[in-house]
Amino acid sequence: MTRSATALLTICFLAALALPTVARAGAEGWEAMRRPGAIALMRHAYAPGTGDPDNFTLGDCSTQRTLNDEGRAQARRIGEAFRRNGIEVDAVLTSQWCRSAETAELLGLGTPEPMPSLNSFFDARQRRAEQTEATLAFLRSRPEDHRLVLVTHQVNITALTGRGTASGEFVVIDLTPTGEVEVLGEVLVGR
Repeated sequence: MTRSATALLTICFLAALALPTVARAGAEGWEAMRRPGAIALMRHAYAPGTGDPDNFTLGDCSTQRTLNDEGRAQARRIGEAFRRNGIEVDAVLTSQWCRSAETAELLGLGTPEPMPSLNSFFDARQRRAEQTEATLAFLRSRPEDHRLVLVTHQVNITALTGRGTASGEFVVIDLTPTGEVEVLGEVLVGR
């Protein structure tokens, strides 16, 4: 066997070994999402770029970074994955940013409700602590068995969980008896 053929076989073998890990991470996330009280803390679907333009205006999508066709298709696939996995949610809450609100709508899991504490603080880091605490206060006061989807931004998810997420990825969380965030799993439905 030639060196290149051996290298190709080795690469294929290693890639095959990685597949169960990826599938298991998604399977664990879906299993965690089936628990009463589970919360999907989701980053909005794919919206090319970073941050927002200098002329950003809340409520005016023409001044914001928004989903493209790829992101819209991804949001629909995420909603389909929830349905395929038999997961119903009690509420869908969203940042007021257009890319999050559109993601929440396209999921088709219920009528999205705006939640200002889920708004991005990427360009206003001084709001991090206040918004994070407001989100936690809401989660602590919800009925314990309510399953929620919260569509938000990378900075918000990192502030709550210490983890980064890709576009359209969600971290499944719940609260411990002391009200702290506990990460139960994660799911990425690719673009």
